[in-house]
Order: sequence, then C-alpha cells, then structure tokens
Amino acid sequence: MKKSIITLFALLTILFTLSACAPAETEDKVIKVGASPAPHASILEAVRPLIEEAGYTLEIVEFTDYVLPNTNLQEGELDANYFQHVPYLDSFNAENKTTIVSVLGVHFEPLGLYPGKTASLDAIQDGAKIAVPNDPSNEARALNLLQALGLITIDPAKAESATILDITSNPKNIEIVELVAEAIPAALPELDFAVINGNVALGANITATVLTTEDKDSAAAIKYANILAVKAGNETTEKTQVLIDALNSQTVKDYIQNNFYPVVISVTE
Repeated sequence: MKKSIITLFALLTILFTLSACAPAETEDKVIKVGASPAPHASILEAVRPLIEEAGYTLEIVEFTDYVLPNTNLQEGELDANYFQHVPYLDSFNAENKTTIVSVLGVHFEPLGLYPGKTASLDAIQDGAKIAVPNDPSNEARALNLLQALGLITIDPAKAESATILDITSNPKNIEIVELVAEAIPAALPELDFAVINGNVALGANITATVLTTEDKDSAAAIKYANILAVKAGNETTEKTQVLIDALNSQTVKDYIQNNFYPVVISVTE
C-alpha cells in the first residue's frame, strides 16, 4: 500500500512538472511584436509565413499611441516593437529611463504634399494656406520640403529644427497653418495644400492624391527610418534574428513597393 502511494505521488509529480513546462515551451515559440496599424502591422502580416517557416508563431499587438508599445516592451510584455524612428526612441529613452535599442531600419514614411482647395502647385495663389504638422521634428521636415519646392526659404542654420519663425523668404505670402498631424486630412477642404505624414495619409485613405514627397535619398530618409526595436540585451536572441531576417527580406521590399509606394519606402539593403 505504501509503495502504491509513493508510486502515485511520483506519477503526479511527473505530470505536474510536464504540465508546468508545456505552456512555457509553447510560449517560447511565440514572437510578440507591438506595432502601429498602418503600415507596420500590415508589413508584419506579410512576413508571417517567413516567421512560421523559422518555427515561430507571430503575434501582432496593435497600438494607436506611441507610449504603450515602448513601456510594454521595456516591461517584457513584448519581444519587439515596430512603429517609431530613432529620434523619437532616443527622446523616449531619455525621458523615461528605458533601455530600448534599434536593431533594423525597415522603411521610411516621407512627408507628402497633398492638395486641398487647389489642385496643383502650378495654380498656387498669393496668400495660399498650407498646413504643416506642429510637432518639432515633422514641422522642420515639412518646412524643408516647402523650401525644396521653391515656396519658402528657411535659415540654413536652423534646417533641422526649423519653425515658422525661421522662414527668411516667403515670396507668395503663404500662410503656414500649424496643426496636429492626425487632424490635417480633415482640414484639407479649408486649405490649399497640406504636408502630411505618410502613415496619417494611409489612415485617411488619401495617398493616391499625393503631389510630391520628400526625396527617398534625403537625409530624412535615413534619420527618420521606422525601426524594429528590442529591449537592450535582446539584440542577438533567436527571436530578434528571426524578425530581422523576415523584415530585411525581399518579401518586405516587394510588399512595400506594391502596396504603399511612394508614401512608404523600403530602406533595407
């Protein structure tokens, strides 16, 4: 009787151990990535087969803000995230004492010029209204785009941090309207033109109307490339390498070219 009890106890111990281990092993084969809905989540979906071929299951967690993807990554709730560029990440790390690092630049979302009441730049009138995003990095980029189009001139010493106060020449007396990036598409009927972020234009379904964009070979394309990011210390894990291989593949280049160009441009080599 005593031997039977011992045997039963041993069996239950083995079953409990196996039961406890099984979920961990299963979970270890899941790669959980936080992403903005468009185009990031769509691009991740395109590489799901490549990740599955590597023996992993991809779980995409969509976020509509720019804080939780990083805090969740720092806390270990995500294996990686894909939604931001390095200047934003550097600022976030400094302000929040997080330790998140970039492991791959994937794509660039150039700012584009979109028509409002005026259909083309050839028809621009004196005093035209042009909206730009009001956050510091994107406003500077927008003003540089307007300068590249010959509409204004900005102080060269302030090129990377330019605001409307740094405009030195404005021959057409353009009224620059500073708006929250996400609010600009809805304001187009009241504007002549607007400079809009690529992801915002995608969300508003207006990408087909873009007149021109930042140059794909510009300094901005390198500086503001959207990145795959992980918590420091996880740069060389197998999960990270699987993600890098998938997002650096020809599949991604072709998917971006066929579905999002020219408002999203691949920057992988």
